[in-house]
Amino acid sequence: MKRRHFITHTTLAAASGFVTLAGHGWAWRAKAQSGPAAALAANSPRLIVVFLRGGTDGLNVVVPYQEARYYEARPSIAIAKPGSQGAPDKSAIDKSAIDLDGQFGLHPALQPLMSEWQAGNLAFVHACGSPSETRSHFQAQDYIETGMPDVVANDGWLNRLLAEMRNENPTQAINVGEKMSLILTGDETVASITANGAADRPLPIDRPQIQTAFDRLYAGKSQLARAYQEGRRAREIVLREISEEMMKASRGALPPEQFKDSAQSLARLMTSDAATQIAFMELGNWDTHVNQMGLMQRNLGLLATGLKTLVKDLGAVYNNTTIVVISEFGRTVAENGNGGTDHGHGNVVWLLGGGIQGKKVYGEWPGLTATSGYESREYESRDLAITTDFRDVLISLLSQQFGFGSGAIARIFPNYQAQKTLPLV
Repeated sequence: MKRRHFITHTTLAAASGFVTLAGHGWAWRAKAQSGPAAALAANSPRLIVVFLRGGTDGLNVVVPYQEARYYEARPSIAIAKPGSQGAPDKSAIDKSAIDLDGQFGLHPALQPLMSEWQAGNLAFVHACGSPSETRSHFQAQDYIETGMPDVVANDGWLNRLLAEMRNENPTQAINVGEKMSLILTGDETVASITANGAADRPLPIDRPQIQTAFDRLYAGKSQLARAYQEGRRAREIVLREISEEMMKASRGALPPEQFKDSAQSLARLMTSDAATQIAFMELGNWDTHVNQMGLMQRNLGLLATGLKTLVKDLGAVYNNTTIVVISEFGRTVAENGNGGTDHGHGNVVWLLGGGIQGKKVYGEWPGLTATSGYESREYESRDLAITTDFRDVLISLLSQQFGFGSGAIARIFPNYQAQKTLPLV
């Protein structure tokens, strides 16, 4: 009996097509098993997708520190080469990249994940993304979630994946968040758990007492005072607009502060019910037009802590789990005038898991100069080129970890023929 038929015979039926669970509650639990069936369930493959909404800057996550163009284009926000005393601009955060392979380095805030890299459980695919040329957060996010760039679709590729798994457990897939995401929307039934923590928290930024002191100091009508006052008003307008844009780009996703608690809840769920094989989480606040150095240092640190917690709390289940971290697009190669970057193109996809062939940066690196042969993608002379379609990463993963053949893959990603296979698992 298929899942969508099964649910009509239970008290879990809902017009919305998904079941809402309390933070520690259960909608349905598979009966306890023993013997070979239990071993098979416990060893079943798991997939967790973490979506970073807002377009995170892959060039500062996995740093191409051998590229002179990277440092020329980012005089104040580039991450320093491994072993350097500090970033090129001494006003920036005084930390250098962590060497990965002699060509790329990891952002220093991701130090907690280096144990996974050294263990061979962490890999990256650089210059990766959607072939769509859109710079709209909403379109780009939809294309990643449906798996069909430049096509309007009403169902997501994770829901289509569920249809291929043919399991009658309605809580086999879990959505973590206040609303059902497009990636899990479709005919198959999905359970949803709400996130932990407050929706927003005050930050120690633009402290009122400091603002008051400067307002008093420059309260007069001198040229310097007027310059300060005009600058103060401009600053407020920019921050308000950027904050509003960041919130819109996040689409109601969790702030990074809540990731650790939500990761713990998800890990408890996945380790308690062997039939829960697929999960989706989303984090917002990655649209870094302003103050990118500080925001990424903070957000990446929280993300690393949450991922490390997820790895630890999954326990033995981690051996059969892959965690995919993805964003809708990358950022411009060059920094802007506000210490940030704008909407770009190519990005980096993260892969963590006990079965991942890690300790490697996959993908064909296009370089950051016009002479690299990707003139059309450093792309309007501003962006990292895409040399690996994000669907090639997902198809490689699903084929190797879940054992899907070409027919199933064609149903999960309609009208797409894989361009390359990556030996990920």
